[in-house]
Amino acid sequence: MKPKILLRIASIIMLLHTLGHTMGALTWKDAPNAAVKQVIDGMLGNRFDFMGWSVSMGDFFAGYGYGMIGVLLLISILLWLLSAEPNRRFILALGLFLLFLSIIEFIYFFPFAAAFSFVAGIATLLGMSGGVRKSNI
Repeated sequence: MKPKILLRIASIIMLLHTLGHTMGALTWKDAPNAAVKQVIDGMLGNRFDFMGWSVSMGDFFAGYGYGMIGVLLLISILLWLLSAEPNRRFILALGLFLLFLSIIEFIYFFPFAAAFSFVAGIATLLGMSGGVRKSNI
């Protein structure tokens, strides 16, 4: 398979990952049961001072979730752009990052999210073959 196609497949997979993550990040306060509601209430209700701000663990959780939406979207865009103008170093860095991300997602989140990053990482690394320009950086 051509590197351009592999990188675009990886880009689309990560865009799907972004959409799934966005749905989760925007609805994390919707508790499916009483036990989860109790945890969410604890995360939101216990505030503390941090660097001059009154925050909660829920604020941090939400902020990291929103930040990851941006990171995942950026990865999707970079993969698509790299498919048109391949750069071996950038492709290698993104591919290795996606494999790292898949391990983190598998350990701390769930296998479905990890599978998206893993498959995208493999497709990205396979996209390094053929037609790749040498980097000037």
